[in-house]
Amino acid sequence: MRPCITEPVNEEGVTRLMEYVIVSGGLLLLMVVMMFTVNAVFMEGPADTLRYHAFVDIGNGVSTRIVDLYVIAPANGTIETKFDIPDDVAGKDYFVDVGMKGASQAILVQGGDIRSRVAIAGIGATKGVSGNTTGAGWNMIQYDSKGF
Repeated sequence: MRPCITEPVNEEGVTRLMEYVIVSGGLLLLMVVMMFTVNAVFMEGPADTLRYHAFVDIGNGVSTRIVDLYVIAPANGTIETKFDIPDDVAGKDYFVDVGMKGASQAILVQGGDIRSRVAIAGIGATKGVSGNTTGAGWNMIQYDSKGF
């Protein structure tokens, strides 16, 4: 009978495999965390900033159009004008509301949690303004000396 010779077990291959699996798993976990972080920090944050500033611009544009129309409004009669504003801002829809906000008249442009409030300059104390619209299609401002 042959004597049983015990050689030391070579576990080097298993050790390298386990190291590879652990390191790869850790890196994969970090990659998943980074995917969520990158979306929030590098994409949605700047898009929200862009939307806020675009809403301020839209509010100022609507305010200017209202003031311009009321400057040339007749003492007796009606006048109306159509205007266009962007259909969407950063790929999302928005809503424009014009009317009394407290003691002054303002234009509120909002979409999601982003909102911008712009005062109507020049006519707030003399003429009442109210209404709402969205960015889709053509929009209209109407003036009637008798009121609506």
